Amino acid sequence: MICQVLVWYQSCTDLKKDQFDNLEKHTQWGIDILEKYIKFVKERTEIELSYAKQLRNLSKKYQPKKNSKEEEEYKYTSCKAFISTLNEMNDYAGQHEVISENMASQIIVDLARYVQELKQERKSNFHDGRKAQQHIETCWKQLESSKRRFERDCKEADRAQQYFEKMDADINVTKADVEKARQQAQIRHQMAEDSKADYSSILQKFNHEQHEYYHTHIPNIFQKIQEMEERRIVRIGDSMKTYAEVDRQVIPIIGKCLDGIVKAAESIDQKNDSQLVIEAYKSGFEPPGDIEFEDYTQPMKRTVSDNSLSNSRGEGKPDLKFGGKSKGKLWPFIKKNKLSLKLGATPEDFSNLPPEQRRKKLQQKVDELNKEIQKEMDQRDAITKMKDVYLKNPQMGDPASLDHKLAEVSQNIEKLRLETQKFEAWLAEVEGRLPARSEQARRQSGLYDSQNPPTVNNCAQDRESPDGSYTEEQSQESEVKVLATDFDDEFDDEEPLPAIGTCKALYTFEGQNEGTISVVEGETLYVIEEDKGDGWTRIRRSEEEEGYVPTSYVEVYLDKNAKGAKTYI
Repeated sequence: MICQVLVWYQSCTDLKKDQFDNLEKHTQWGIDILEKYIKFVKERTEIELSYAKQLRNLSKKYQPKKNSKEEEEYKYTSCKAFISTLNEMNDYAGQHEVISENMASQIIVDLARYVQELKQERKSNFHDGRKAQQHIETCWKQLESSKRRFERDCKEADRAQQYFEKMDADINVTKADVEKARQQAQIRHQMAEDSKADYSSILQKFNHEQHEYYHTHIPNIFQKIQEMEERRIVRIGDSMKTYAEVDRQVIPIIGKCLDGIVKAAESIDQKNDSQLVIEAYKSGFEPPGDIEFEDYTQPMKRTVSDNSLSNSRGEGKPDLKFGGKSKGKLWPFIKKNKLSLKLGATPEDFSNLPPEQRRKKLQQKVDELNKEIQKEMDQRDAITKMKDVYLKNPQMGDPASLDHKLAEVSQNIEKLRLETQKFEAWLAEVEGRLPARSEQARRQSGLYDSQNPPTVNNCAQDRESPDGSYTEEQSQESEVKVLATDFDDEFDDEEPLPAIGTCKALYTFEGQNEGTISVVEGETLYVIEEDKGDGWTRIRRSEEEEGYVPTSYVEVYLDKNAKGAKTYI
């Protein structure tokens, strides 16, 4: 400590020349410590910025993509809570950015400026000290020089006096030589007196300068250095307090972010989520009725049990009768979905879906078409207004140039309206408002069938009788025959569908119905068709083994870049 260095005040002779060197090294070390602390805080701000950036990227990465299937999943309270957590984490990242900004402005910038000022002050203090040292050394040299000159002159005067006395005592020396020796002795004595006076004057001056040096200049300089060093120590302490305070200032806001996450977690309603799942995936099928007892003592007769499809669309109609043995029946939408997968297309009327899901899909399609119609109508109105402007101001453009575009937009509107009417008819059929399609609806549907050839599926057209009436029995009978004979034979030798990903069985499933496949918990298989909304996923174990499993029984990993087919596990 500099106070210890100032012990010289009691005994000036104890102060050594190298004390300036020691103090210079110590103050430079203090500046190095300050710069090291600045570097530490700067690296902390970089870490805070990097952490905030990573948190923001993480939050953005898991945000649902707009207009995607993933966005639809966030209607559940648990998913909404997750979105709230992501938003809170984004705000949390913002607080770390605040920490970085405040540390940079309140510590780094301030200390960097102070270090420059400290270096200038230190340089000035030590420059004054060196200057005082040089001055006292110069005075000391002058004193030594005058002292040696005085000593030399005294010796010369003594020798001249001795020579004069010797000449004066010698009787053989002339009177002129004696006089000359006497004058020379007087000159030397005068020179000695002058040197003595000069030496005395310089000695007094040196003593005064030395007193000023040790009692005024050096104490003042050391005092300035001590004050400078103490200010540095206080400054670094204040910076450390600011360092802690910057963190403390954001703690309440970070606490609010964490409270927001807790509040979002507490808002999760498992009953509501379960109800949403029920509404999303309820099929509308009625459970199949009891199987009648087959009495082999009488003529073979078996009544086909009511299935969900006949209950939902053919209530009050006579049950289908099949002679001979009958297989355990799979729910109709599974079998139809298998057919549509083989054909490589989805029915336009979504007849491969259960009634409730089919109704939702049709309603969604109608809403989309209405939006497109409104968009086209807005475009038509804009073109019409532009045409009116051209008619009033021909210099702005040719009105006839817009006729083609206007006609094209009108044609698109008409097509969309016909398409909407077709889907509205199917929707009304599902909702029970139109038990059978009218001739007008068939004609409208036929217009689009000619433009877009219908795929071979179980659409409403396939369920019409020759006279135009709808019969569920004919539809089912036709479906059974087609599935059992023609289509199976036609597609047995077809190339297998390419794999679009893999899946892992979460539970063991016994595929006892036709079209299903058994899986064991933990087994890995290929996915060849993802869930179309009916709750079933089509998978493959090997080239010969493929079928459907409940989507909830497997965890699917789709390969979005898959282009080729993978036919083996």
